[in-house]
Amino acid sequence: MESSYTYLTTEELAQRIKYDCRTIRQQLKDSVLLEGTHYIKPFGRRKILFLWEAVEKEMLKSAQSNIAIPMANGGVSHG
Repeated sequence: MESSYTYLTTEELAQRIKYDCRTIRQQLKDSVLLEGTHYIKPFGRRKILFLWEAVEKEMLKSAQSNIAIPMANGGVSHG
């Protein structure tokens, strides 16, 4: 049975999303990226593997909710 996930180390994820490894570990992990959804600790060990498809889905979801259209009066439309 072939896995439907792409497993990435913190370093590999950092390269893909153009973030520093420390930012991922200190600011994203356990606030935006959640254990069991976006990453796992296989075999109950310290090593963390990120699930690329779940991380990508989260990034796209966040990007879509932040789309704003500038209005002439200086406001924005979130339409």
